[in-house]
Amino acid sequence: METHQLALSLPATPAAAAAARHQAVSAIVGWDAGLGTEVVRTAELLVSELVTNAVQYAETGSVSLAVCLDEVVLRIEVCDTSPVLPQPALPDADSEGGRGLFLVAALADRYRAEPTENGKRCWAEIDLITKPSQDIACFLPLQRS
Repeated sequence: METHQLALSLPATPAAAAAARHQAVSAIVGWDAGLGTEVVRTAELLVSELVTNAVQYAETGSVSLAVCLDEVVLRIEVCDTSPVLPQPALPDADSEGGRGLFLVAALADRYRAEPTENGKRCWAEIDLITKPSQDIACFLPLQRS
């Protein structure tokens, strides 16, 4: 499989997450890499959560989105100009927000937030090749000869 990339600069407005979702899903499906619906929908949600957080904390008028697909991983990166790294915390039961990073952590195989010269980069990765679990092998039926 060849490497595919999408790079966008988006205005830091409430509409950015929807635009990012639409363009990312269109690109991922358009790459015709045979990714299943579950991977595409997971990527869609990760894009939405990461862009929403970036828009909320961006100090200037834009955020950037990069999506990269290679043989083994789908990586989503969002950069903004705020140097403040996200700190997951349990939201109050009545809070309307504050759950995005928990969703990212639950859906991604890896995620991080890193400082950059101009702010921060938040990324998440979805592994495309899974290693078989030894536990699964124990439950496979054995054929008798």
